[in-house]
Amino acid sequence: MQPIQTLDEFFTRSGAEVSLYHMGRHVVACPRESLATFERGETAWPEPWQGQARIAILFRLGDMPEPAIWFLALPLDEQGMLAPAQRDAFINRLLETLGRAVSQVGREETADVEHLMKDNPLAFTPSVTFQAVLNARATYAAGLPASQHFEPVDAYLSGQQTIDWQALGLQGIADYVIRMEKTEADSLARRLPTLPATVIHSVCYCLEHQSLPTVLTAALRRCGEAAAQAGDVETLCGCLRAVGNTDAREVGKWYTALLHDTAASGPDVLAAIAGRGWHYLEDAERLPLFLQCLAEDERTDFAAVVRDLALIPRLRLPIMMALRDAPEGSSIQRRLSMMMTQRKA
Repeated sequence: MQPIQTLDEFFTRSGAEVSLYHMGRHVVACPRESLATFERGETAWPEPWQGQARIAILFRLGDMPEPAIWFLALPLDEQGMLAPAQRDAFINRLLETLGRAVSQVGREETADVEHLMKDNPLAFTPSVTFQAVLNARATYAAGLPASQHFEPVDAYLSGQQTIDWQALGLQGIADYVIRMEKTEADSLARRLPTLPATVIHSVCYCLEHQSLPTVLTAALRRCGEAAAQAGDVETLCGCLRAVGNTDAREVGKWYTALLHDTAASGPDVLAAIAGRGWHYLEDAERLPLFLQCLAEDERTDFAAVVRDLALIPRLRLPIMMALRDAPEGSSIQRRLSMMMTQRKA
């Protein structure tokens, strides 16, 4: 039998029940095949974040009473492909800890499986919001009930009860968003203008992991525009992030309008678009405009943002072409020259 060389092979050989989730730019389900082809060096990671492929692996081996969860950040090379050294070391440690007969792993090795995350250079701790959304998505996918925090949030956001918003739990908000159907989306769209800013922020940071209906997308844009008028950058960026995973022409038009508005397109807005709305940069007009805004604002880390976006397979070539085609003497060319100078230093 061939030795185990990848995580996907380990889980296949062990017969584990496995669910994978992206944990970089969004908390969304990740097909097993994406991990398999990535580990074999056939494809770049589709949703890189800060030079890493961040994934959550929920699995149950043998007769383990409860699923285990690993949060792994696999390093990428400059092409967005797996840099395998740390992954290989982890697999060796995994096999040494559990023994070579991985098909026999069961309840007694549960503690060993969990211990593997201690002092592991690949392990990371997701943000509290990402953890809440993952829990909400995984329990919903498994057909399990929502957390105890769901009902108060549902009652509050639907307007059924007057509840102190400070008592609402983030897990309940995540459950509400993941389980949201048309009725709840319509209700949230109506309630949005009346919600305290803190609640809007928490809701937006959960909404960014979902594709949203038109009525809620429009309400978020109105909320964001009102926040911009009031100078509330955090709420504006929350709304921008919230619609980033939604495929809608209105979102693209909003992003473009903000990029044309010098006063509005500050570092926080650019970061929101790059981090959560990167799909909208796959546009022949919007991408050069974004890069221009990024280059012109001295408060931004142009090199870091460009490198991060260029690791996204669908954006790599468009970004290279946009940088190549930037006019002589432009702010983009100036920033590129600075990058080259720093690289030679």
